[in-house]
Amino acid sequence: MPRDMEREYKDILRQYIENQSEQNLYLGETFSRGLIEKDISPEEVISIHKTALKEVLPGLPSKVWHSFDFLIEMMIRYGLALKEHQSLVKKQEEMQVEMELASNVQETLLKTKIPSIEGLDIGYVTVPSRTMSGDYIYFVSNEVDEAGVAVADVMGKGIPAALCMSMVKFGMDSLQQSDNGPSGVLSVINRIVEKSVNDSMFVTMFYGNYNAEQSLFSYASAGHEPALLYRASEDAFFELDAKGLLLGVSADAEYEEGSVRIEDGDFIAIMTDGVTEARTPEGFVEKETILDLIGSVKDKPAQEMAEHVFSELDRMQGFRLQDDFSLVILKKK
Repeated sequence: MPRDMEREYKDILRQYIENQSEQNLYLGETFSRGLIEKDISPEEVISIHKTALKEVLPGLPSKVWHSFDFLIEMMIRYGLALKEHQSLVKKQEEMQVEMELASNVQETLLKTKIPSIEGLDIGYVTVPSRTMSGDYIYFVSNEVDEAGVAVADVMGKGIPAALCMSMVKFGMDSLQQSDNGPSGVLSVINRIVEKSVNDSMFVTMFYGNYNAEQSLFSYASAGHEPALLYRASEDAFFELDAKGLLLGVSADAEYEEGSVRIEDGDFIAIMTDGVTEARTPEGFVEKETILDLIGSVKDKPAQEMAEHVFSELDRMQGFRLQDDFSLVILKKK
């Protein structure tokens, strides 16, 4: 510490010990700002305090001076730990800003438009559990009599998952005008993911296509959660499952395709595991509970149905999602 600062500190200390006034405290506060500006460490401050105090109060017992030596050693460690902590906080703040920017870019990039097909009511909800989402919903349509929907889930979170989803969207964009059926769509996306994404990244995906003229829903799955078909005539749910490897595992993977005819009042619910594996403090939410939640609003519009299921599961989890939540409802009016 510069000699002139040592002398100034000794004068401030002497005045405070003699007067103990608010003015003396103010001088000390002002002096401390100068120490910060000159990057004076905590242990240096204690050392100069000890030296000044020896001149101001020379008659103090030796044990007092030993206590200052102890404090100096403590402050050396404290100062190092404090700088490391401040550095980590700064990095965390910078990372949070970057994540928020990336989240805004992701939201814009993955934005999709609900198709308008006569006789088909579509609703969906997708909510990330963190800043970045690992879920993806994408609609395609000829705006006449066909509508397709892809629901995907990356095994991972954060920016890597977001980048992976960008590749999936790139693939879906390239298929907008194609005549590929659900199994063909998954085959194309699988080859893109297998070539472009790290080996540790895998994607599950369900793709379905509704033909209004035939009232036919065709579907295929790449290791994704089975969709649910509600039959109004039977007042019962049925799983729409199809065999197929996760995207990115093998470039030659083949995907089984199925189809069902949709009647008035029927609907299909496509979801990610953030719905089927919702967790409460008591454990996982039972499948029957989820079916009851969906069934309790079966007469509502599709969007109200999706929002109701989300709000109830969110409430059951204490308004803290454990995983990304995505749910699509396709309902024949």
